[in-house]
Amino acid sequence: MTRLLLAAGAALLVIGLLALRTPAAGWLEEVTGETDLRLQSVNLLSTFAYAPLDTADEAPVQNDTVPFGMNVFLEQEVEEWKLRRTFELLKAANVRWIRQQIPWSDIEVEAKGDFETEYGSTWAKYDRFIDLANEYGIQILARLDSPPNWSRTDNRVHNRPPDNFEDYGDFVEAFVTRYKGKVSHFQIWNEPNIFPEWGWQAADAGGYATLLRVAWERAKAANPEAVIVAAALAPTLGTEDGYNENDLVYLQKLYDAGGGRYFDVMSAMGYSLWSGPLDRRAEFDRVNLSRVRLIRDVMVRNGDERKPLWIAELGWNALPIDAPIIATHGQVSRQMQARYLEDAYRRIQEEWPWVGLVFVWHLRMVHDENRDQPLYYFGLLDADFAVHPAYYAYQRAAAGDPIAYPGRRSESHPAISVEGGWSYDRDGGSDGWFLRSNAPGDALAFRFRGTSAALVVRRGEGMARVLVDGRPAPALPDGWLDLRDGSGWATVPIADGLPDGEHRVDVLVEGGRLAFDGILVRRHDATIGTLGVGLGVAAVTVVGALFFLGGVATNAVAQRGLPVIRPRRRWVRVPLPAELWAELVRDLPPDRRYPFVIAAVAEALRRRREPLADEAPAPPQEAPIPAGDRPEARP
Repeated sequence: MTRLLLAAGAALLVIGLLALRTPAAGWLEEVTGETDLRLQSVNLLSTFAYAPLDTADEAPVQNDTVPFGMNVFLEQEVEEWKLRRTFELLKAANVRWIRQQIPWSDIEVEAKGDFETEYGSTWAKYDRFIDLANEYGIQILARLDSPPNWSRTDNRVHNRPPDNFEDYGDFVEAFVTRYKGKVSHFQIWNEPNIFPEWGWQAADAGGYATLLRVAWERAKAANPEAVIVAAALAPTLGTEDGYNENDLVYLQKLYDAGGGRYFDVMSAMGYSLWSGPLDRRAEFDRVNLSRVRLIRDVMVRNGDERKPLWIAELGWNALPIDAPIIATHGQVSRQMQARYLEDAYRRIQEEWPWVGLVFVWHLRMVHDENRDQPLYYFGLLDADFAVHPAYYAYQRAAAGDPIAYPGRRSESHPAISVEGGWSYDRDGGSDGWFLRSNAPGDALAFRFRGTSAALVVRRGEGMARVLVDGRPAPALPDGWLDLRDGSGWATVPIADGLPDGEHRVDVLVEGGRLAFDGILVRRHDATIGTLGVGLGVAAVTVVGALFFLGGVATNAVAQRGLPVIRPRRRWVRVPLPAELWAELVRDLPPDRRYPFVIAAVAEALRRRREPLADEAPAPPQEAPIPAGDRPEARP
């Protein structure tokens, strides 16, 4: 029995550990995005332990953009060449949007209605970089906050809201009016659930709801097409004094106060701090990227499943290991910062169809003296424009033509292209709008990543020929989409069971007028199968270790009887084949030696408990220990 246990354990252990070390078994690092064993284990297990959240992944959310955005500090630039260099690098990285703070205190400085200083118009520098953004084809999310001193009677602290919210409304209206046609998206305040951003006073969701309503009404009056983005809430567990309020609690209070009626887009922060982007633990008391799912869950519970959610700040801090600064925002290497960024964008696109824009925090802090601040090291560039690996990672992630990932995608999604006489109609549709073909010969096409696809169309008119990867759509009779019968909107499958990957769909209108409202993409998640294989390998390894430990224990009991447990013990070597252990760990890099498993087995392989000399009982005379088994004779 002892030999059987030892043999079985050794065999399973060898199989498991050799599988873990093979190049083909990079599944664990690939799937989890981590090289550290602890984080690999956390991410692997969290994949099978999603919190039961309702994120309405197939709701018709109006996300008509690709997610690639960037936070910038253009208002701090003085030299023209630096501004242009910034936009050149943004364009080269395929950045579509920038998120830029517009400090109210920097524009209406001294008094209400006063937009002049001794240096001229306070609007001038904003005119300059907003015009440059339009020149380079980059859109702007303007973050409007930071009230001037004249708007408050109590100026002991910065960022305290104005005494009269209508003063803020006047500023919002002035800004929206001035840049109508150039800027259309506006974020109202930032992180009002924590005291530094709400003027060092207790968080007040009701107060922010009022501020949001005023801003909404004034912005929409100035430009009915303005898009209002709610303040991104700081991911925090809150404090007992109420100065910091849990973002999930705060958001629910905002809805309770009626604030949900006054924003078109919700926003959240995407910081993970001490874990990577594939940590799927979504828990009330945990701050990581998956916390965004909890924000979405609150939105759905309050009937806002059709509104998109934008991630206002995403990033990992690459503070150097030898920096004389406390790592308050996490700490990773520059290489891991780059890897995390790519993994985050991939996960968000593949798993969260309700997320629209994702703004990286940040491109670059403009002043070299900021190097003594932890926030500096979120940057993809240094102040002198030195480029870090995360910049190239972003560039790779944002490269290529738009593609539709799993989820419901509207007719205006950038992955969908049309040819011919298509026009928008407002008679129905998921968001009030849909596309209508004008005549036979009109066509549309899109690429998607997944295993199935369907068209959201209206029955009652129109015929079309549908091709998937150049062949008749397998879910339609000979690839024909015949909508002449019936009425109302329908989701019509065109392909299912496709290989998981990228596919192309072409739709050619053959008769009538086709009413098109978007697509639904689904994906059979192959990750679970991959993880299943990984867990199987891990299980084999663990079972092998247990068998081997059982064999060692059985061998000890058979040779020496049950051990007497005493508080003081020491370890001595056991004569076991060193070649076996050398084979198990040979060529394994340090980050893949899986110390938890290996250490336990190593102890079993080379050590056994032996009584200390001063408490060891004399061996029985009738059963002397053979000379070769005496401790002094053991290797």
